[in-house]
Amino acid sequence: MTVQAQNIDAITAGAVPHEEAELTDGFHLVIDALKLNGIETIYNVPGIPITDLGRLAQAEGMRVISFRHEQNAGNAAAIAGFLTKKPGICLTVSAPGFLNGLTALANATTNCFPMILISGSSEREIVDLQQGDYEEMDQLAIAKPLCKAAFRVLHAADIGIGVARAIRAAVSGRPGGVYLDLPAKLFSQVIDASVGAKSLVKVIDAAPAQLPAPAAIARALDVLKSAERPLIILGKGAAYAQADEAVRALVEESGIPYVPMSMAKGLLPDTHPLSAGAARSTALKDSDVVLLVGARLNWLLSHGKGKTWGEPGSKRFIQIDIEPREMDSNVEIVAPVVGDIGSCVEALLDGIRKDWKGAPSNWLETLRSKREANIAKMAPKLMKNTAPMDFHSALGALRTVIKERPDAILVNEGANTLDLARGIIDMYQPRKRLDVGTWGVMGIGMGFAVAAAVETGKPVLAVEGDSAFGFSGMEVETICRYELPVCIVIFNNNGIYRGTDIDPTGRDPGTTVFVKDSRYDKMMEAFGGVGVNVTTPDELKRAVDAAMDSGKPTLINAVIDPAAGSESGNIGSLNPQSTLKKKQ
Repeated sequence: MTVQAQNIDAITAGAVPHEEAELTDGFHLVIDALKLNGIETIYNVPGIPITDLGRLAQAEGMRVISFRHEQNAGNAAAIAGFLTKKPGICLTVSAPGFLNGLTALANATTNCFPMILISGSSEREIVDLQQGDYEEMDQLAIAKPLCKAAFRVLHAADIGIGVARAIRAAVSGRPGGVYLDLPAKLFSQVIDASVGAKSLVKVIDAAPAQLPAPAAIARALDVLKSAERPLIILGKGAAYAQADEAVRALVEESGIPYVPMSMAKGLLPDTHPLSAGAARSTALKDSDVVLLVGARLNWLLSHGKGKTWGEPGSKRFIQIDIEPREMDSNVEIVAPVVGDIGSCVEALLDGIRKDWKGAPSNWLETLRSKREANIAKMAPKLMKNTAPMDFHSALGALRTVIKERPDAILVNEGANTLDLARGIIDMYQPRKRLDVGTWGVMGIGMGFAVAAAVETGKPVLAVEGDSAFGFSGMEVETICRYELPVCIVIFNNNGIYRGTDIDPTGRDPGTTVFVKDSRYDKMMEAFGGVGVNVTTPDELKRAVDAAMDSGKPTLINAVIDPAAGSESGNIGSLNPQSTLKKKQ
């Protein structure tokens, strides 16, 4: 793009003057490079030196969503990458803004979400001599250990190749976060427009298929066919791959029961007859061959060992992953299958179609019986309509909402709010459940909700613990400003885990206690959204339905019994306990 056709110098003083019609500058080249590669949305917090970049991007037709905090903008970019398979873009200012975005970048890398953090930075000559520039920091050096790749562009003519390298690094192989450092001087650099146009790069085949070795497929099929109690575990990598039909065919044509990890829920409906989600403990403990599809044997699966998995040595694992180094990370993988999930699943499916006798019926009956017993045991807890609500009765109401609105996107974070929702709320379509993922980090809620609404246009239901909401709660103003169809439900039990702890000295509130009977709904009203306070499951269901029907930004303060909840939810065992006796 040359600087012409409109009075751009009135939009930004940093760009090339209007009359220099045959020139372009760093601002325009960054925008052109992104647009050339199909990137149309930027998530950012404006400020020096990137304010004008956002203004110009908006003037050139890009959508620029401005947040109140860079971490939330980064989380939005990360989940945009997960939903679209294109790198989400987060744009921040230098130093403090960059650092705020860094948590989201590291989280994206850990979760394998393609994301590019673009930050303005201080001038190299001053930073390198540590002479004290404005917000001086060697951002590239800091970012490198926390992301998949990091690049710095110093010359306008290199912007095209820099953006191209960042895109390819973010989405190829195992996706992840990439940092792109753009010093302030870069933006105002002027070059000939024709030279600038030729310097841009359209990335071709950024994430090429990686076919598995035939021998690896043959080995995996031999192990699978020898199983008496086979199990498939679907991870969020399988959801990201968007190989939905192949994954469904693998499960249904093999007849092997499956357990979905939380963000893989909905690849097949949780109500599917082969779903062992409601019999998860039995499935993991008693299976003898486990096929991992886009799932890693990390802490979320007890590292593939311990009581969760039964007797030591009772399991043989087949693992599909695009990253060879993932194999044997915790336990032996007897049949590693390296390649992209779509290609690997299709190859396994071909083998199953040629020679497969099906999963043993006694194994299927064992899991079916356990699943039905667990569902029956849980049902009364979900049907209560009392005040105050507990987690089960409130989630029972939301379970019905999602059943009636399977196309809605569920964002979920918290301790008990997250752990219980994973098991209670069934999902029916892929990539409709977004949560804290591999790190279990709180604060993703509002960023994920904004991006989900922007990228898909679907209604969003964000179910938040009151503690989790506090990390990103100011973004309710962002949701109202952009008039997004987001309904936030806060499970308010007056504290972290519970609202009943006390300070033994009587001086301060307990360390996990919040202001009693807070009215979070008033926050939403302050910015022009709809705020509702509810105390029963019936009230909660009616309020959520009204919000989803209207499409208006809504926050529902769901009053939960302060005594409800358990320490750290399902990860309480990770919380070390003091061995010292209290002084008498």
